[in-house]
Amino acid sequence: MNNHLPQPSVDKLYTAISSLIIEARNTVYKTANTQMVKAYCNIGKMIVEEEQNGNDRAEYGKAVIDELSKRLTNTHGKGFTKSNLSYMRQFYNAFPIFHALRDELSWTHYKLLLKVPNEAARIFYLEEAIQQNWSTRTLERQINSLYHQRLLATKKENQDLVKDEAKKQVEKLQASDFIKDPYVLEFTGIQSKAHFYEKELEQAIIDELHDFLLELGKGFAFVARQKRISFDNEHFYIDLVFYNYILKCFLLIDLKTGKLTHQDIGQMDSYIRVFEDKIKQPIDNPTIGLILCSEKNQSLAKYSLLNDSEQIFASKYVTYLPTEEELQNQIDSKRKQIELEKKLKN
Repeated sequence: MNNHLPQPSVDKLYTAISSLIIEARNTVYKTANTQMVKAYCNIGKMIVEEEQNGNDRAEYGKAVIDELSKRLTNTHGKGFTKSNLSYMRQFYNAFPIFHALRDELSWTHYKLLLKVPNEAARIFYLEEAIQQNWSTRTLERQINSLYHQRLLATKKENQDLVKDEAKKQVEKLQASDFIKDPYVLEFTGIQSKAHFYEKELEQAIIDELHDFLLELGKGFAFVARQKRISFDNEHFYIDLVFYNYILKCFLLIDLKTGKLTHQDIGQMDSYIRVFEDKIKQPIDNPTIGLILCSEKNQSLAKYSLLNDSEQIFASKYVTYLPTEEELQNQIDSKRKQIELEKKLKN
């Protein structure tokens, strides 16, 4: 008796089932995003209606958002910051017709559109994003390059040249991009766990550094792991964030498993600027960055600060922070331990 299945039949069945799974997943992704966008529009509407009850609407509205942010974040997670609630309010004002919302666009698309003050231009970008299936990166690029204004300023017979130039830079939106958007994860209550972002070795080294800093006994308090920050409409994750209550400053730690590059340093500088601008309090000292590189043959630790903070670092911080050499030793030690464990396991 022949137990082998006919290959063409299995291939056809596999293709059909795969298509069904992909289609179902894409529907789930888009549905989650659509429900979130509609909820955000309703939240914006409710905030606007409540603001209209206040005498001093500007001050009352700010107080409402401040209080809502505290309560909603405590109950429903970090997707309800003051800035995000302000976007929801602005969102409703810009798109008050509920049924006109489009499920082809993500919340990040809409946030980008809110930055376009001219209504005609905003509608143009919205329609183009839908028709051309633009990713958020493409939408941002077209807005920043003044695509709409350039089209209007170009003679009709030459407009195709402008359109062709724009098409060359298009990045298509995938349905899976919706579920990768951290806003969707936050809205649905799914936590962004560290192991989603780290490899085994990185995870082990980060664990080691977390314990090492807390055991130093020099004022370190753990704040966050895989701390998400956003700038230029992109989302980044800082491996570890500590606050030192003696130095009164934040310490941001980012681990790289390759060679240290200028891009890594520039990225850390961006992280520091975000903390300085949005998180640090007036009583806090300047934020410190720490970049760790774990290469096969060499480990590297490098502190990073904004230029005007170097004097404070030299006079205060070195007393309480571990030296770069101590940190390198911790990385080397953990790497050797992991490699030895792998050899024994094999």
